Amino acid sequence: MAAEFRKCPTTGLMVHLPAQALIKINAVTSIVFLLIGGILALTLIFTRWQAVHLLPPDLFYRFLTLHGIAMLFAWIVYFEVAVLYFTSAVLLNSRLAAPWAGWLGYVLMTVGALMTTVAILAGNSDVMFTSYVPLKASPLYYLGIVLFAVGAIIACVLFFATLAVAKHEKTYEGSVPLVTYGAAAAAIIAIGTLAHGAIFYIPTGLWAAGVIPMMDPEAYRLLFWGFGHSTQQINVAAMIACWYALATLTVGAQPVSEKFSRTAFVLYALFINVASEHHLLWDPGISSAHKMWNTSYVLHLAVLASMMHAFSVPACVEVALRKKGYTKGLFEWLKKAPWGNPSFSTLIFSVAGFGFLGGITGIMYGTEQLNILGHNSLRVPGHFHATVVIGTSMAFMGLTYYVLPLIFQREVMFPTAAKLQPYFYGVGMWTVSIAMMFVGSFGVPRRHWDITLADAPFQYSFGPTVDLGMAITALGAVLALIGGAMFCIIAVATVLAGKKVNQ
Repeated sequence: MAAEFRKCPTTGLMVHLPAQALIKINAVTSIVFLLIGGILALTLIFTRWQAVHLLPPDLFYRFLTLHGIAMLFAWIVYFEVAVLYFTSAVLLNSRLAAPWAGWLGYVLMTVGALMTTVAILAGNSDVMFTSYVPLKASPLYYLGIVLFAVGAIIACVLFFATLAVAKHEKTYEGSVPLVTYGAAAAAIIAIGTLAHGAIFYIPTGLWAAGVIPMMDPEAYRLLFWGFGHSTQQINVAAMIACWYALATLTVGAQPVSEKFSRTAFVLYALFINVASEHHLLWDPGISSAHKMWNTSYVLHLAVLASMMHAFSVPACVEVALRKKGYTKGLFEWLKKAPWGNPSFSTLIFSVAGFGFLGGITGIMYGTEQLNILGHNSLRVPGHFHATVVIGTSMAFMGLTYYVLPLIFQREVMFPTAAKLQPYFYGVGMWTVSIAMMFVGSFGVPRRHWDITLADAPFQYSFGPTVDLGMAITALGAVLALIGGAMFCIIAVATVLAGKKVNQ
């Protein structure tokens, strides 16, 4: 049994070698999809900017569909699976309960992702991320998503089985670390969400194959958003778990109150999935009572959890830095923070982007009147690029800079580029999100190849303003793509050629 472990001389953690292999393969696969999704994003932005209008309509919708799958499903979920194995086996000094199950889950996820990708590139599944009925994709598209979801569920079950093994074998003392606790909240949300998606995509796939005669569009929308938006709630819990990890790793911060932070994770597990209802506020087929219960009451309990973390994470960073002696005035601690550490700068970009851009606008779109005004405009993509890209993706990037030496046992390559990478990516994505929300307020539609729509009023009243806004969006996208490419190059070069450490 001892041969299956190695001890990290830096952290003292016992790393289970089968778990390490699964962390590596999931992390590498996630970065591959990040690169694919980023390249597609640039083509989409330069198509929406009417002065360039890069892609023809068929390729625009095809690339938009694949961009959603690559980024919202593949990049993030693969990385989250790596986080689950890291926070269970590695942080708890435990063996992974059943490595064979981890490999089974990875194979199912990868086969599913490739099936869906092939179906999209074949040109018969240009249904975009939502794939709203009566839009019909290839049965291969739906089957791929089902397989991907089942594989991710297996990974979540393996995570909880590993927690049970660690508890039984007493590989840690006291309560599980807060980071593991947050990952557990993410896994709880994930199991319900992914099972939901696997179940409702089955009849949709059968309808697409002609086995059943119809799929009710309204029932589809309700079922889809129980999966489509709730998938992003997995990201929120995993992202915040990474925040606490990064705060500890970069400045030695500890939560001001663990009970406070753990309570917030409990609120997520109980209430955050219903936040998906804000996508249905405009739907006349759903009762007002149903929508009000979810978006006016239960949703705000999840918002409360985010606000609790929004105070807790910066507070623990400030306390840690003040303990280092940075006590002059209100903000010396912030000036003296390790801004040259890419993991710290990604943490700050992530917290601020998710909180100020994503969180506040998310609450706005939970209000029915504002939702009706903005839901089908570019304001909504601006919102979720703030939450998912600035928030979740940057948190994952920051953690990667520590995972590379700990798990891959390699020194990070190109350290100067690594210091600059978060600023390119962060400034670029802040620019993209703000510009999208700005032009969306002038009526620019979401998910439409031709944003002028021929007779749209803004074309005559705000044309130059919209063109300028889309140009700024494109500029931000270029900066973000440079930052994303830097991250991928640094990560891949480190894995392939980085100097070995901890040998």
